Amino acid sequence: MSKALIIVDAAVMSKIYLIRGQKVMLDRDLADLYGVATKVLKQAVRRNKNRFPEDFMFEMSEEEFTGWRSQFVTSNADRQGLRYHPFCFTEQGVTMLSCILNSNNAIAVNIRVIRIFAKIREMVLAHKDIIIKLEQMEKNVSQKKQDINLIFTYLKQLLNPAQEQRRRIGYRTHKDND
Repeated sequence: MSKALIIVDAAVMSKIYLIRGQKVMLDRDLADLYGVATKVLKQAVRRNKNRFPEDFMFEMSEEEFTGWRSQFVTSNADRQGLRYHPFCFTEQGVTMLSCILNSNNAIAVNIRVIRIFAKIREMVLAHKDIIIKLEQMEKNVSQKKQDINLIFTYLKQLLNPAQEQRRRIGYRTHKDND
């Protein structure tokens, strides 16, 4: 059974990072999935640089690299298993990789990864709808809370009327005149 057929969605999802506001996969993770050395993957990309515009693939900057590594509990010597700044591939970049790594395994892995990216997009859209509904509910609850507080304020006023000195009305007796 080929490696492409036994890839678990969760394993691929755990290798998708948010860098520069984009969901990306790193060269070493893709190389591992495709069953090639990272060096080979990078060489293939460099030979086909015109196929990878900035929105398909970019190299992580020093600042991003340092920040990304600090998210993980590892020693600095390990550098998260990386000696060079990794290439970051967007969904489109992953698709383009299957074109330059023209093997059955690369194509099968690419199909799997693209389906996972699509699933993530669907989940984000579903969560967006849920967040909007929660915000609407929160607004309604907030308004209802204000209304309920107002009702309690009026009830308290009715139950504890202010003790004002009012002129009594009605029949007067001799005691009232004193």
